[in-house]
Amino acid sequence: MGLLISKLAHYNQAQKKQNKTKNGTPKVPSSQLSTLNSFSHSLLKFTARRTPTSYQMETTQTTEGGGGGATGIAAQMEVEAFRRLFPLPFYKRHLLESVRPDARALDYARDTTISLGPVASADGSALVKIGETAMLAAIKLEVMTPSKERPDEGSIVVEFYMPPICSPMVRPGRPAEVAPVISKQLLDVIRSSGMVNLKELCLISGKASWIAYLDIYCLNADGSLFDAALLSAVAAFTHLQIPLVSVTEEGRVFTVSSEQEEKTKFELVNKEKRKLSLSSIPFPLTCVIHEDYILVDPTAEEETVMETSITLVLDTLGNLVSIYKPGGVGLASTEIMKECITRTKRRMQELKTILEESVSVMEVD
Repeated sequence: MGLLISKLAHYNQAQKKQNKTKNGTPKVPSSQLSTLNSFSHSLLKFTARRTPTSYQMETTQTTEGGGGGATGIAAQMEVEAFRRLFPLPFYKRHLLESVRPDARALDYARDTTISLGPVASADGSALVKIGETAMLAAIKLEVMTPSKERPDEGSIVVEFYMPPICSPMVRPGRPAEVAPVISKQLLDVIRSSGMVNLKELCLISGKASWIAYLDIYCLNADGSLFDAALLSAVAAFTHLQIPLVSVTEEGRVFTVSSEQEEKTKFELVNKEKRKLSLSSIPFPLTCVIHEDYILVDPTAEEETVMETSITLVLDTLGNLVSIYKPGGVGLASTEIMKECITRTKRRMQELKTILEESVSVMEVD
């Protein structure tokens, strides 16, 4: 903690020097600097006590001159005010200790869970949570006539929704600007990765094939939206079961439910329900960058405060599928990009294990 205090003191001195112009006139009013220093003093009273399973922020009371220190609640209120008024200096103080306000190390992602089959009426569905971010994906299959250019292939349509309940930033009656961007990103990654073999969606070449409508709903938005959306899409395709279909004498193709299987008088095109053979499954990781610091799986607040964001997608074969950088400051060096790729590889292995465990749980149930 002594090291943190000395670093913060050095940072305050540097801020004072940067705040003056060449003739020594302050760039900002002295009253604002006084407020910043007051909040900085309150933040320095906090000590970090970290263990493998817990992280607590506790206040220390001072008794200088016989006077009592601020109470824990008052100090917490001051720190929260400092966090809101000066978010970047607040985060810089944590970055100096290589820890984040939510207790994670810079290269640690939030707890991630996958639940398969939450939507009974869908052919495939999944609920994914990454920290407080939650996504619900559902796939519905319908029979269509394939295009003349690809008579033996099916098709995939992706829609990403952000209802007003997911974030205070989304207003009723106004679609979120990021929603169509994420929809296109998802479709591009699913197609370019080759995860789904579209030929497996063919029923009768040139006459009938499946079109998979993938709808993803953001239930709660707290950063890394694309990561959670793509993971929910992958999980939904993992859970997807191709239903039974039959053909009438007129050539019309229709789905057959489990109850109708023994009663139908028409021949079944596929004799049993089956799953898709997924390959080269893509897994994402979003990183935010400030100076030489790289933070993986950022929260919504971290995405807002940090100057640069980049999302990488690797498949299970280790191939780089996609890199997406939505503006911001350019990357300072190739070393930062290499480190982001290294951390994405590690995250890919973590997500692969989580997905396999969720599939095992589903099979046992």
